Amino acid sequence: MTENTIRVVIPLTVRRKNGRPKILPPADHGPAEARAQDAHVLRAIARAWNWRRRLERGEASTIADIANAENLSDRYVSRMVRLAYLAPEVLEKLLLHRIPPALSLNDLMAVAERPWAEQMKMVFGTASGSTP
Repeated sequence: MTENTIRVVIPLTVRRKNGRPKILPPADHGPAEARAQDAHVLRAIARAWNWRRRLERGEASTIADIANAENLSDRYVSRMVRLAYLAPEVLEKLLLHRIPPALSLNDLMAVAERPWAEQMKMVFGTASGSTP
């Protein structure tokens, strides 16, 4: 290095999101508005809740009925509907506070099968989630 060289160190975290690397800023960086929620996550949760309501109201009797109506595979619908069973605390942080999860949508579906007490740490990487 020469005397005119400036070295800048920025502490960033690289996580995989939907199979792609995503660079996350430090937890203490900026306001919550700077951290935008992934539209795919929001859409997937809304869709899962719609399917859950249709099943509960009797508008569809099985997941296969929903899959046929939506022109999707029943395997895909059964995996996605799990998102409707995330812990209320997790849903609040994802939907109301718009805090992005620390994992991919596929991993989020797998977390939905875990007990509610474990989900917060798994989704946000901390016991109480990252608060803005």
